Parts: sequence; C-alpha cells; structure tokens
Amino acid sequence: MPDSKRISAVTESEAQTEQIGQHIAQILQPGTVISLCGTLGAGKTRLVKGIAAGLQINSELVVSPTFSIVNLYVGEGDLRINHLDVYRVADSDEFDELGADELFESDAITLIEWGDRFPACLPENYIEIQIEVLDDTRRKLVFRLVGNFPAAFKDRLRETVERPS
Repeated sequence: MPDSKRISAVTESEAQTEQIGQHIAQILQPGTVISLCGTLGAGKTRLVKGIAAGLQINSELVVSPTFSIVNLYVGEGDLRINHLDVYRVADSDEFDELGADELFESDAITLIEWGDRFPACLPENYIEIQIEVLDDTRRKLVFRLVGNFPAAFKDRLRETVERPS
C-alpha cells in the first residue's frame, strides 16, 4: 500500500529542480520547516535557490552554508528564509546550540540540508524532501509530510509537485 503522505516527482535538469522549488514556495506557510536529504551534489541547495526565487528572494545570494552552518536570506517586507546545512554538526547538542528552536518558532521558512541526521531535533511538523540522484541531470524528489498537516495542504502539495513544467 503506498504511503499517502509521500509525493514524488522526477526532474530532468537543474533548472527543473529549481522550478519545482519555485512552485512549492507558493504554497508554503510562514514557519514551515523543510528537511532536505540526499547525497553530496544531489541538488539540495539547487532546490533552496528555487524556493528563494519563488519567494521573491534573489536566488543568486543562495549558497550552501556548509561552513557558516546558517544563512539568512531576507526578501520583501518581513519575508525570511533560514537556510541551515548541518552536515558538519557533530551531535544533537551542537544542533540545539544553533538556536534551531528559535528558528523553528519564527515566521521564516526554515530549510535544513542534511536534516535527516537529526530527526529528533526537528519540530513535530515538517516536510522532508529526499533527493535521489538518478543520473548526471535527473533527480527523483520524494516529499513526505511528517506530523499533522491539513488534507488540503497535502492536496495542494501533490498538485504543485505533479504539475507539468
């Protein structure tokens, strides 16, 4: 039986991965937390660039915060993205020291690369996006809603992800 909380799509290029990010940005609510999972080079930061563009934030400013751990991008008005890369974070204590709880409680969209390394540190409700490398340009994105999300949100996410480019 398929998991009713999973939604998937295959992208054929980096541009299409960014485009999916732009589309899902349109349905995200303030305070949404997204855990981005996948191997090095899978396209996690590429997807963040798309989400930023979809939120009218200059995507050229988006870089992986591998060494800074946290980047903040500010758009029009109070619109913000918290972008974390926890690849180099040693343990859950260090994760907590980042002030993640405060980030999760803010109105910003919080995007966490390698969030699957610390699932116990994530909030009760979040979106997990697993990015699988199929070949040099193709990626499979699997969206999983963790916690409680309204059925209407799940339906909008499915429509958004499965929309033809």
